[in-house]
Amino acid sequence: MEERGDFFYYNEFGAYLKSIFGCKVQKITLDGGFTCPNRDGKVGRGGCTYCNNQTFNPAYCHRHLPVREQMLEGISFFSHKYPDMRYLAYFQAYTNTYDSLENLKRRYEEALAVEGCLGIVIGTRPDCMPDELLDYLVSLQKRAFVLVEYGIESVNDKTLLRINRGHNYACAVDAVERTAGRGIPVGAHIILGLPGESREELMTQAKTLSRLPLTTLKLHQLQLIRGTRMADEYNERPCDFSLFALDDYIETVIDYVERLRPGIVLERFASQSPKELLIAPDWGLKNHELVDKVKRRMRERNTWQGRLYCAE
Repeated sequence: MEERGDFFYYNEFGAYLKSIFGCKVQKITLDGGFTCPNRDGKVGRGGCTYCNNQTFNPAYCHRHLPVREQMLEGISFFSHKYPDMRYLAYFQAYTNTYDSLENLKRRYEEALAVEGCLGIVIGTRPDCMPDELLDYLVSLQKRAFVLVEYGIESVNDKTLLRINRGHNYACAVDAVERTAGRGIPVGAHIILGLPGESREELMTQAKTLSRLPLTTLKLHQLQLIRGTRMADEYNERPCDFSLFALDDYIETVIDYVERLRPGIVLERFASQSPKELLIAPDWGLKNHELVDKVKRRMRERNTWQGRLYCAE
C-alpha cells in the first residue's frame, strides 16, 4: 500500500515494482510497428471512437526506428536522472499481440536483449491473446518479468458497442482468466466517463472488476482527442457527454478506489494527452500533481483502497 505516516491510501505501482526488483524501474514506451484488428477490417474499421494513437508515444518513441534503437533512446532519456535505474520494455501503441508468433517473439526478444532491460509489459486487446502466445510468455517468465495489460475500457457491453470496441466484456473476462491462470500478471485499462455511463454504473464497475484476477489497474478520464470519431460526435451532440471537472473527477476516482479489491495494484489515475491533440478536459496538471491531489483528498476523507469493498 502507498503509505504516508501511519495512513494507507492504495497499492502503488512503483512500490509493487520495487518489491519485485529491489531497485527503481522505469517503463520505456515502444512502438512495435503493429496495427489493430479494429482498424484493418478483421474486427472492424476506424478503430475505437476515442482513439488516436499519437497520444500514446512520448517524444523519444519513434515508430520508424527498430525496437532496440527505441529502447536505447528511451534509456538515454531517463538515465541522466537515475544512472542506476533498470527498465521494462513497454509495448503500448496499437495491439501488441496482433501478428505472427515469430514476429512477436522477434520484437520482444530484441527489447529484452538491451542491457538493463528486466522484462516486458505488453498492451493488447482481450480478443488478441492466442494460447500459443501464452505458452511462450509462460516460458519467457523463467528469465524475464512479464505483465500483460488488456484494454477493457468498460464492463458495459452497451458502452463497448457504442465506442466501437469490437469485443464484449465476456471476451475480456476470458482473456484475463486465461492469462492469470497461467501465472502471468495481468493488468487492465479502464476509461472513466465514457458516454452513457452513470456514476452509479461506475461504482458497480469497480466491484465487477474486483472479481477478476487482476494484478494491476490503470484508470483515466475520458479525453476528447482531435482526429477521433468521438470528437466529431461531441461536436454534433455535446449533450451526450459529461466531461469531468477536476474536483468531480478526484471524488469519483476515490469513490471508485474505495470499492476496489485491496490487492489490486493501481498504476495510474489519469492520462495526459499532448496539448496540441487535446480538446477537453484540459486541467492544466501533470499526472503526479493529480496523484498528489487524490492522496490529499483521501486523507481528508479518511479513506483508502478497498474501504467499501465486499468480497462475494
